[in-house]
Amino acid sequence: MRKLGIHSFVWTNGLSQDGLEMALDNSAEHGYRMIEFAYLRPEKFDLDRLARKAKALDVEIVVTMGLPAEADVSSEDKAVVAKGRDLLANAVKAVRDVGGIRLGGILYSMHGKYARMPTRTGWMHSAEAIAETADLAKDCGVEIVLEIVNRFESNLLNTTAQGLKFIEDTGRDDVYLHLDSFHMNIEEADPAAAIRLAGDAMTYYHIGENYRGFLGTGTIDFDAIFRALVDIGYDRDIVFESFSSSVVDEALSLACGIWRDTWTDNDPLAAHAKRFIEMKWEEAKRQHDLNRAA
Repeated sequence: MRKLGIHSFVWTNGLSQDGLEMALDNSAEHGYRMIEFAYLRPEKFDLDRLARKAKALDVEIVVTMGLPAEADVSSEDKAVVAKGRDLLANAVKAVRDVGGIRLGGILYSMHGKYARMPTRTGWMHSAEAIAETADLAKDCGVEIVLEIVNRFESNLLNTTAQGLKFIEDTGRDDVYLHLDSFHMNIEEADPAAAIRLAGDAMTYYHIGENYRGFLGTGTIDFDAIFRALVDIGYDRDIVFESFSSSVVDEALSLACGIWRDTWTDNDPLAAHAKRFIEMKWEEAKRQHDLNRAA
């Protein structure tokens, strides 16, 4: 594990500059060295100020997002795809301007439940759009990672195997996987095996409980997850993600189905998550070393 981070939605709904700056302060205070923001529109936020603050706090920035229906790059409508390409290009530039290192999330399709099956044409439109985005991102010093999500939030990439095939179809060697324990718990037959399948193709990992609340209080087998991460020699970033209707904005609540308060006090949630992740990581490393020494 390179750095341990936290999603800004633990602290704020992300609708104001003050809220984002507060999230940076709180993350640093709790010992997190990375923060994940939702898409930062340059016309709405002072990106230079956020960049300076993050640098002063020694907190790295990652940005994730999902595409709206009118800019779905997996559409068969070329005009819709063009809007999506423009949106992705603007997002890459915003990540660059805020001093961020990575753009991730559902970059390859609409964020939401589809009423139709994906098509091969749509798949290739998306792959071509991501390839173009990766080309710009390379020039901007931004890494592109594709989040594999559950069937209710995209119809295109729901499993690690699909993600690997999609990356192959982009023709790029600088597009990576962004896996998430919450989504994997729904879609993967064996989440730990899927992590091992991903291997070096995964450069970003979300840790979240099956119901989005306190880690270790749900049904996800985190021991198996962390053993798999250690076994593949994972040396990239891990970010804690948890949503509650008490904090997140209405748009995300609708897209992700956040209909209730999974927690109401974010300070103990953040403190517990950091302890939990560090403990599980050390336990997995110890077990890995013991197994190798046996």
